[in-house]
Parts: sequence; structure tokens; C-alpha cells
Amino acid sequence: MVLVAIAAALLPKALTNQYYLTVFIIIGIQAILVVGLNLLMGYAGQISLGHAAFYALGAYFSGVLTAIHHWNPWSAALVAAVATALMALIVGIPTLKLEGHYLAMATLGIGIIIQKLIEEFSGITGGNNGLTNIPGISLRGFELNTDLRFYYFVWVIVIVLTALSIHLIHSRVGRACRAIHSSRLAAHHMGVNVQKIKVQIFVLSAVYASIAGSLYGHYQRYLDPGSFGFGLSIQLVVMVVLGGLGNVWGGILGAAIINLLTEYISKFTEYGPVIFGLILIVMVLFMPKGIAGLAGRLGNLIPRLREGKAS
Repeated sequence: MVLVAIAAALLPKALTNQYYLTVFIIIGIQAILVVGLNLLMGYAGQISLGHAAFYALGAYFSGVLTAIHHWNPWSAALVAAVATALMALIVGIPTLKLEGHYLAMATLGIGIIIQKLIEEFSGITGGNNGLTNIPGISLRGFELNTDLRFYYFVWVIVIVLTALSIHLIHSRVGRACRAIHSSRLAAHHMGVNVQKIKVQIFVLSAVYASIAGSLYGHYQRYLDPGSFGFGLSIQLVVMVVLGGLGNVWGGILGAAIINLLTEYISKFTEYGPVIFGLILIVMVLFMPKGIAGLAGRLGNLIPRLREGKAS
């Protein structure tokens, strides 16, 4: 945690091109998304192909309340998180009774429905023309009106939410999640309320997505439905798998790698889904525990090699 905080604090001084400060702000925002999604997928073992929907709900609730109704951004973000949590609870109770491919298809449907609703309710959301005039965020009069200020603000939130996730993982709820992931039936017979735990983690991951969405909206100050489509949901899943399922820090690493990779393949935008699909296939086949898992194996291998040389 300390090392990540130090690296985040020193990174802006190492950047030669200030454009990459914007990139690392987006990495931070999506890291929040991925940390929440990793709780659901990596620890509870529940796949979601529609997590961009909760990201969109957070962004649009906060954006509409501030741009149209002139709410304070902090109050709007709080209402957005509560509204997103209620929506996740409503859809999660029936949806999480499904398993495997059926659950994946159901969450995919949720993502498509939310995106279409945003497009259709153009009188409120701006539809395909986009929602404009979203104000920025200030801290007791201190305006976060530069990329550098917003960068530090976002990464403080990343570290705080990551710390909360780590605390949750080692709590009773976290142990119940890992039990469900290992064997739903065994967890049930050990007294775990499987359905309740799954819904709780689903709602929590949606709240993380809502917070990320609010940050995105107040940073970009403009929203359009195309930013929250199926492609983003797939990209988030790739980030989780690439970094390492069941590894919080791996999720942040996955968000960084995919965003930086996206910058390099921006000339081939039309092939983006194909490239991310290939990455996902390769990771599942050859590195199922992701980069974090590979690093752990290498860390265990080095002492053995040293022992072999010593002997």
C-alpha cells in the first residue's frame, strides 16, 4: 500500500509528456471499477459482462443532478451511489440465482438495456448528443481544475477503496466469498447464506463502479452513451483476468496495462475487441492467475534456484 502511494505521488514528476497524466487519471478511475469487479469475479466467482451499466448509472445520475438541477457534486455522487446500489439490488436478487453462462448473458442484457435507456431518454440524458456542462469538483473551495490536482485526488480514492477491499477480503464476508467461489454447495452446508453474500458483493461492486462513473463525469465534464457500451464491459473483464483473478493489486496492474496498450493500438481502433479477445483467450489458457499469479510463481521459484546453486 505504501509503495503504491509513493509511486502514485512521484509518477507525475517522471512524466515527460503531460498527456500521459490524463491517461493515468483514466487508469485510476478504471482501477476503482476493476477492484470492485474483482471482488465479484475473483473472490465471489460471479461473472459480470454488464458492469459498464453501473459505471454509466453513476456518471449519468451525478451528471444530470449537477448539470441540469445544479446540485453539489458531492451530494450528487452520493445519491448516484445509493441509486446505483438500489438498482444493483433489484436486478441482482433474481439474476444471481443463475450460474455460469446464464449469469453472463443476464448481466450482458442488463448492460445493453441501461445503455439503450440512456439513449432513449434524451430529454434528460442528452441521448446520443451527449450531456454537457457537467461541473468540476472542489474541496472546500479548492478547485480540482487541473489534471495534476485531479490526478492526486483520484489516486487517493483508489488507495482508500483498495484498502477497504483488502479489509473486506480478510473479513468474515471475504472468507464466505472465497468459500462460495471454491464450492457453492460446500459453502451452503457450512452455514453460508450463499444468495445473500452474492447479492451483497454484487451491490458493493456496483457502488465502486458508480463512484468511478461520478469521477469520470466530473473529470470529462461531458458524457455520451457510446462510452459505456459492451466493449467497455469486455475490456474490464480483460483487465481483471490479465491482472489476476482474486488479486486486488493485479486488478490495478491490469487496468494500467490495458489502458497503456490501448494508447499504442489507437490506430487500430476497429480491431480493439479482437485484440482484447485474443488477450483474454491467451490469459485463460496459459496464465489463468494473471500477471500477479505469474509474479508470485517467479517469486517462489527464485529462492529454489538459489538453494539449488548453493547445494
